[in-house]
Amino acid sequence: EGQYSGVGLTISSEGGLVKIISPMDGGPAARAGVNAGDVISAIDGQSASGLTVSQVSDKLRGAVGTTVKVTFLRDGEEPREVSLTREVIRVESVTGRVEGDFGYLRVSTFNENTGRELTETITRLKAQNPALKGFVLDLRNNGGGLLDAAIAVSDAFLERGEIVSQRGRKPDQIMRYAARPGDLTNGLPLVVLINYGSASASEIVAGALKDHQRATIVGLTSFGKGSVQTVIPLRNGADGALSITTARYYTPSGASIQKIGIEPDLEVARSEAEARIVSRSSFIYSEAAYATALDASIGSERKGAHVPHEAPGEAYDKDKDYQLERAFDVLRAGGQLALLAAAPEGIVTSAPGTVLADAGTTETPDE
Repeated sequence: EGQYSGVGLTISSEGGLVKIISPMDGGPAARAGVNAGDVISAIDGQSASGLTVSQVSDKLRGAVGTTVKVTFLRDGEEPREVSLTREVIRVESVTGRVEGDFGYLRVSTFNENTGRELTETITRLKAQNPALKGFVLDLRNNGGGLLDAAIAVSDAFLERGEIVSQRGRKPDQIMRYAARPGDLTNGLPLVVLINYGSASASEIVAGALKDHQRATIVGLTSFGKGSVQTVIPLRNGADGALSITTARYYTPSGASIQKIGIEPDLEVARSEAEARIVSRSSFIYSEAAYATALDASIGSERKGAHVPHEAPGEAYDKDKDYQLERAFDVLRAGGQLALLAAAPEGIVTSAPGTVLADAGTTETPDE
């Protein structure tokens, strides 16, 4: 329970292609440099085109210590074959550590244990340093999970107010979820890290904390998965099942997440390569890239291709996590962007939303 033997990837399928939703922290794939949005084109020299998620998962899993060769495609780059050694993948929902005056919380998935594990981790960090001055909540490359877990994580940082609403096809089909009194961090400054691999439950948390001005959001616009699917078995499962979209998620301000995502307060790319991806297209690694995805709400549109506000240049130390460094900078400024120190040397900055001359201001995802 909570572990398996494989390479540590969360995947999905669209149009016959299997895409990486997120590499699991510390797993073989993550250590090999596999990123969210990469496409699996071949496994052990055999084409992966047309394979289902289940079929690809079966090929990636195997005995501990055995290897599998996987060819990955990444926008704008040559195909790359990587030899991955299978190992025991332990699914840890929440991890954390003390970083000087601050607590770092990593939530890698949302499961039935996430709320409890988050509470225990916060308690442990506060015991290690009772004088903590703030927290970073890292939701990057977290593809989502259980709604109840997203509500529990949001509730941990809120005293009151709506967390998310779920609205169905009819006006009276509305469910609202609210926070209960009790902020586990006693209102300390909070930064939430997101990127294009942050989806669904991650976006519910980021949206709630942003709308209530409880946290500063740092990173890149999230994936944009804000729809609810209901699975209906056919003939008690004998003929498979039918997945139907039955509702949408909305943040406390009434904004739909679907195809739009959550935009950061401080837009920061983790690397030069990541900045190039965003400057070419904001749709490549998002729900908007899927032809079968539910449309965004009327009047809503995902931001087009643009230059991220901050991105590491060639001179920046590639072993450092620049997004995390900036998150700590925000905490040092007491959570106030107006007091944030200037970007350090080696960082390329632009006016927020600057558009490349050859990128255009809007895009239409490939059908």
